[in-house]
Amino acid sequence: MTRARVAAPRGFVTLGPAVAIPVARASLVTAAVTVALIAVAAVATLSLGRLGIPLADLAGALTGEADGRQEFVLERLRGPRLVVAAGTGAALGLSGALFQTVTRNPLGSPDVIGLAAGAGSGAAAVALLLPGVLPAPAGALGGAALAMALVYVSTGTGFRDPGRLIVAGIGVSAIATAFTQYVVYAVEREKATVLTAYLNGSLAARSWEHAATIWVVLLAVAPLVALLSRRLVVAEMGDEISSGLGAAPRGTRAGAVTLSIVLSAGAVAVAGPVAFIALTAPQIARRITGGPGPHLTLAALMGTLLLVLADLAAQQAPVPVSLPVGIYTLALGGLYLGYLLVREWRRGSL
Repeated sequence: MTRARVAAPRGFVTLGPAVAIPVARASLVTAAVTVALIAVAAVATLSLGRLGIPLADLAGALTGEADGRQEFVLERLRGPRLVVAAGTGAALGLSGALFQTVTRNPLGSPDVIGLAAGAGSGAAAVALLLPGVLPAPAGALGGAALAMALVYVSTGTGFRDPGRLIVAGIGVSAIATAFTQYVVYAVEREKATVLTAYLNGSLAARSWEHAATIWVVLLAVAPLVALLSRRLVVAEMGDEISSGLGAAPRGTRAGAVTLSIVLSAGAVAVAGPVAFIALTAPQIARRITGGPGPHLTLAALMGTLLLVLADLAAQQAPVPVSLPVGIYTLALGGLYLGYLLVREWRRGSL
């Protein structure tokens, strides 16, 4: 006599007869499509253009059968740049998802609280005061750390109060931006040009050391984010419900904001203050799936896709001057904000 096979309930994946794991199928489908699009964009990054590796030779080049020219393109020009773009996009997307979840603000990101502006002022200070002594990324990390320390102290509650956090961040950001603009005008023109490219966010001349830096940050933070993920789901329900369920909302906010800052600082260290990825990636992920929850993994994948596509445009766009990738992400962010405005206007919210 054979046993009747029991079908798994909708929304669950079964592992044997006794284990059923809840799965959001829309999120799985979206993640799979996003990964496929990332793969397509990666192939295009390596193969398009005058220096691109032909598609017929790409598989061989990736498995160690490249000739001298292809090896140079893969190891020095486009390979590290692609890996840095993927890691930086993932870090920014995850950072934005963490920040937006605990502040419950769809327009929130670490940029809002002054991290990017602080990083820019740190890089500017190095260019002005210590030219040739320290690299711009070292100054950017120092500036970002100082900006976050000022925000932490000025709120009076650390990273626990979203309202105070944003107000303090706007003030610190304004001061840092003013200092950066002063430096751009004060330093020599050649140095100012290099500094401006970095301040807009750039993936040019990236190395495997940059790739290792951002991926070490991601791998170090990922387990902590996973431990915090359950609390983040509850945090979306509000402080009263979170407290009742033992999720410690204030501690959850402080932990999520701290991890968000670490991820953003890692991204700034290798690519400069790339704008709008942290803002747009989590929102696109949330709107595509249409369900509740922080969608952390999908936000990271969406950040990777957006930045890899933006960098592909930066490399292949038919413009007279090669532009930093941050220019393209600014355009992306502007389009997204325009879409939000039109959407809210049609709904009658504006």
